Amino acid sequence: MTVTVDAPASGTDDALTATPGSALRRRLPWIVVAVVVLLAVIVVVIVQSAGSGSDDPLSATNPAPDGSRAVVQVLEQHGVHVIPTDSLQATRKAVEGAQSATVLVFDPASLMTSDQRADLLGLGTEVVAVEPDVLAAPDFIPGVGVAGEVDGTFAADCELTAVQKAGTVAASGLGYRVSDDAHDVTACLTKNTVSALVHDGDGVAPVTILGLGTVLENGTIATKGDAALALNLLGQHPTLVWYISSYADLQDGPTPSLAELTPGWVTPLLILLVIAGIAAAVWRGRRFGPIVVENLPVVVRASETMEGRARLYSRAKARLHALDALRIGTVDRLARAVGLPRTATVDEVIAAVSALTGRDRAGVAAVLLDATPLSDAELVRLSDELLTLEAAVAATHPTLPSEQNGQHG
Repeated sequence: MTVTVDAPASGTDDALTATPGSALRRRLPWIVVAVVVLLAVIVVVIVQSAGSGSDDPLSATNPAPDGSRAVVQVLEQHGVHVIPTDSLQATRKAVEGAQSATVLVFDPASLMTSDQRADLLGLGTEVVAVEPDVLAAPDFIPGVGVAGEVDGTFAADCELTAVQKAGTVAASGLGYRVSDDAHDVTACLTKNTVSALVHDGDGVAPVTILGLGTVLENGTIATKGDAALALNLLGQHPTLVWYISSYADLQDGPTPSLAELTPGWVTPLLILLVIAGIAAAVWRGRRFGPIVVENLPVVVRASETMEGRARLYSRAKARLHALDALRIGTVDRLARAVGLPRTATVDEVIAAVSALTGRDRAGVAAVLLDATPLSDAELVRLSDELLTLEAAVAATHPTLPSEQNGQHG
């Protein structure tokens, strides 16, 4: 007996087996669409990155409401050359290349050390420190400490030119207190002994602490005298170095490369893994051999199917599943032997076989339905009992076909 698997209908014999070329041609339109979409996304990202500048708060190139691009553009229109920097080293080079400069320093993440702040003051140029924290404020102006956050409208209350020209400032940020030991220090924009601006002109170079960082933001620059304060404070010299600290300030030398950060054992290990992968690919490829193309239809012998399924049952130890397969065939043959229809239930077959052979109904039910094999020996025993039961029915009922008395597959 053989099992024949017919091939699906097709116009030509060549279409029976798909080839890599035909599969690629079917997917080619989708590949082209994916590539076009990917290129479009890359172009959009590049254009947006080139046009938007930085997105850091108070960045000289940030056009967002919390950026400071508007102040920078106005300063440049008035002849001030603005140089954005992100490290103390770059700031030093910018100051050395300018004849007269103001340095705006903003360190929101507190990345600078006391030595770096001292080096910055040692450049001998005017410094405007924006919202320095509790550790940084005394380094810029000794005797100045952080008093907390301030918000609201501040009126001009000192003789500092930038404050006088601003008149009234509406902003928020940090407030500072000046100790009695601080000499020649001017406190401005003060409420309840808390000042939003402190100026020291007695050092190597003038230093100003600006606690109201929002006067530099694009979103609030047009409020009251904020623009006047920012422009007059930062536009006193032809060059303005806009210094926002970054992680480059955490190291003294240049940024180490990936090779310098990688341990020495990583490279040999990667080479070994690559060699092992190539060897495994060659080994498995030689073991499997070349791809064999076999056109349908394929004829599979019934005995091969039966033996293959039996090996699977044996490997999985599916004894009950194997016995149920034998029981299904036995119940079907017994039903036809005793004259029952194909729609007869197992209980009806058990009752008919028990009545015909005179065997106990519980024993017949155990063989055909209830017994569970717990070992290979029990599976063989129950299989033999199925054969014995068929033989008993055949002996008492001659209508059982002779070919049904053979062995189980």
